[in-house]
Amino acid sequence: MPSLHVNGSHEANEHTSLLARPFHNQNGDPLYQDDRAWVRWPANVAHITWEVLKSNYVNVFLIFVPLGIISGAAGWSPTAVFILNFLAIIPLASLLSFATEELSVKLGQTLGGLLNATFGNAVELIVSIVALREGQIRVVQSSMLGSILSNILLVLGCCFLAGGIRYPMQEFNETVASTMSSLMAVASASLIIPATLYAVMSRNDTGQGDKDKNIEVLSHGTAIILLILYVMYLVFQLKTHAKLFEEEGGGSKNPSNGDAEQGGEGSDQQQQSPPEPEEPQILTPWAAAVALVVITVAVAVCAEYLVDSIDSIVVTAHISKTFIGLILLPIVGNAAEHVTAVVVALKDKMDLAIGVAIGSSMQIALLVTPFLVILGWIIGQPMTLHFETFETVVFFLSVLVVNYLIQDGKSNYLEGAMLLGTYAIIALSFYVYPDEPSS
Repeated sequence: MPSLHVNGSHEANEHTSLLARPFHNQNGDPLYQDDRAWVRWPANVAHITWEVLKSNYVNVFLIFVPLGIISGAAGWSPTAVFILNFLAIIPLASLLSFATEELSVKLGQTLGGLLNATFGNAVELIVSIVALREGQIRVVQSSMLGSILSNILLVLGCCFLAGGIRYPMQEFNETVASTMSSLMAVASASLIIPATLYAVMSRNDTGQGDKDKNIEVLSHGTAIILLILYVMYLVFQLKTHAKLFEEEGGGSKNPSNGDAEQGGEGSDQQQQSPPEPEEPQILTPWAAAVALVVITVAVAVCAEYLVDSIDSIVVTAHISKTFIGLILLPIVGNAAEHVTAVVVALKDKMDLAIGVAIGSSMQIALLVTPFLVILGWIIGQPMTLHFETFETVVFFLSVLVVNYLIQDGKSNYLEGAMLLGTYAIIALSFYVYPDEPSS
């Protein structure tokens, strides 16, 4: 039996595991705890890297990151470049979410949640900036709309369905949820108005140049107003009505009425709350910040090759740009958020799940999309809020359905099935949707 060292560690001897010996010094201590700095530092980096990699099974797909970059640099077939970089962005999005959560622990729940939502949309923002720079306006518009739809229908639907199967009825803070959904309704109005104006000008035989100029002026003004609304929402959330949002964390830990009658479920929930403080021990704030920079650069490189291959994949695979931007890219960019939201819903933390799903889509609608419109204005790309009429109607109806389902502050698996069914119908409709629809 190995002898016990003074500090509680085991000395290595002939009975010590062969696999364990290379990672321990002669005293039996792990190399990342060695007294020698030249041994401790590289071993500590290797140890932290391993802990991060094994934190999520999705990280197995990291093998596609170098393959995707090599395929793009070496000029492989567009199909191979698209698929490899598509798969590469999935684990990068997961790591981006993980590093953000590690960094946000020190900032408190509200600021941490805001940081999570911001970097949670970093993948979509990077892909959209690359596409905007190359003039892929349709890809940018459909990617933004697709991100919103996947969050409020796919993610929220999975949360309601997964949580509803485990719990008969789940409750959440309907005041916070209704505030977010009301802002989403304002965002949908900002898309309906340009589409309606364009239709009116077309009926009045307005010249194409005048129509485009008027839509650009309306889009630029609307984008600025939406950004102002988002800033006011931040003040509302972080300062003037911070208590309202702090109740999100407290309310999510209490079992719903259905759970109160089932002591086993309530006690199970209490057992799951203690491990949470242990999470920040993996990455220090500085390590998390460095990881965010490295991952963001990797996402930007993969996104560059991914966007470059879209035109060719449209021709070879006979898939429209709208379907790629609206369905495929959001699934990649929101992969980490999907998993996070479903996990917290299974723990009956529906306030947090609502915040991830609706909060993230609201940020895309009120911050990311207006920012891209302003950025297009700056770099000379005609990025506007004029989406096709069909897309605008789909967005409005989706927001309407979500508002109806969350207004009572309760959820169940049937409501989740409704949201998922709506998303499936929309995905099918955009699969057969032409890339250049007539006005």
